[in-house]
Amino acid sequence: MKNTWKVYVLALISFLVGTSNYIVSGILDRIAETLGTSVAAAGQLITVYSLAYAVGTPILMALTAKMDRRKLLLYSLGLFIAANLLTFILSGFGFFIAARIITALGAGVVTVNALSIAAKIAPPGKQASAIANVTMGITASLIIGVPLGRMVASAFGWKAVFLAIAIVGVMAMLVIAAVIPRMQGDKPVPLIKQFALLKKPQVLVALAITFFWLGGYSLAYTYISPFLLDVTHLNESLISAALFVFGIASLIGSKVGGYSADKRGIKYTLVSGMVLHVISFILLSFVGQSVIAVFAILILWSFAAWSSAPAQQFNLVSLVPESSGVMLSLNSSMMQLAMAVGAGIGGLIVNRVSLASITWFGLLGVVIAIIATFVLSSMASRHSVIQLAD
Repeated sequence: MKNTWKVYVLALISFLVGTSNYIVSGILDRIAETLGTSVAAAGQLITVYSLAYAVGTPILMALTAKMDRRKLLLYSLGLFIAANLLTFILSGFGFFIAARIITALGAGVVTVNALSIAAKIAPPGKQASAIANVTMGITASLIIGVPLGRMVASAFGWKAVFLAIAIVGVMAMLVIAAVIPRMQGDKPVPLIKQFALLKKPQVLVALAITFFWLGGYSLAYTYISPFLLDVTHLNESLISAALFVFGIASLIGSKVGGYSADKRGIKYTLVSGMVLHVISFILLSFVGQSVIAVFAILILWSFAAWSSAPAQQFNLVSLVPESSGVMLSLNSSMMQLAMAVGAGIGGLIVNRVSLASITWFGLLGVVIAIIATFVLSSMASRHSVIQLAD
């Protein structure tokens, strides 16, 4: 019980990391306006962040595997705070990109380390709950952090959001230095051994589901604020409310997705969630300017998209149970890569086609993910038949 509140401090850190990650989509129009660039170009900030996170995190974690976990958390959190301060202080698109790369490197190590420490300080039998609490911090950033950040940006300018993140980060850093005990690092797992799993066809197809599902989602979500403003013509005062509703629906979707995967199975949960995901994109393309309809479809979109997350994680763990940690690490990198590619392609579409068309291109990615789910199911069935024959 005495360590429970320490886990919530780690959850606060994951909330800050999640807010710093997702807030760019929530204030993209304001960033583009201030930096004197297009919305499509500003969207590449998410591409750069996600690529740095996907590539940098496994490398940095491998290099620092033996380091004291508390010390590593403080160092990486310090890097994260410094990067957010740079975002607040420096001007210009180039400096912002550099700051986002540094932010991503710090954020990746902070997130992985916070999860590891939470499991280590939790009492026996409570490790999973501790990890879930830290993960909830990221979910809370969608529900509270992004809409709150939008309101702060409206009142004080978008740079104030990153200053606030840095200030709260310093406070959390002081608490961590005082209460988190020193603890040994883990036995390092060589990167070559981690990537050896990619030789398995089923693993590749399973990771393809993550890539196309989240890539389609990211393609549209990256530009959600300008889409709501310019396509559905929501008032500025309603954007924060829309982002809040979107975040609440993501939490409910994640809970329902986990329950459904346990009760109805992985394939049913993935396919049904992604079909609803596609339907929400189609409806969003024709919604017009009805505020109630826009909010209802945003709820459907977020619920459907995030219902796939726990099912897909369970899917990957079930494929190679003996390497569950490595599989989740690969999935984490694939998720960031998907967000990077989705944001990048989305920028091209906004630039060369139209902002209104991003939902149509986004649904193509989700449709490919649905097909990949059926392919994986077929491969699993054939594998079971071969095992029975042997």
